[in-house]
Amino acid sequence: MAQSARHQSEPVHLSELVRRACAVVDPDDEDGVVGEFELRFEDADEPVTGIDNLEERIAFGADEDPAVTMAQAVVLYLAHKRDEIDDDDIDILAMAARSEFKGDPPQPVADWLIDRGVNV
Repeated sequence: MAQSARHQSEPVHLSELVRRACAVVDPDDEDGVVGEFELRFEDADEPVTGIDNLEERIAFGADEDPAVTMAQAVVLYLAHKRDEIDDDDIDILAMAARSEFKGDPPQPVADWLIDRGVNV
């Protein structure tokens, strides 16, 4: 994996993680639901390390949507692995799915990942 210039100790804002997660799951910016998820957090300037329950904070009305589910998984993963924020998109997707779903994502998410060539 590529080494990032970002260090684990540098503060990362929620808005930055959500933007990166949405770019990873929808690089061509074609999924309206992912776009809505991103817009919801565009002004979320609090550092992720200061958010008590990040999973609850990023809950979204379209949580059953596989792309949004993976965007949430990427946010949660990168919140703990901030030094990987600039890694390859496919690597981030694979690592987020392994981490957040213990390698066994829900079937719609698994199908979504397979469609994108991601091995979990």
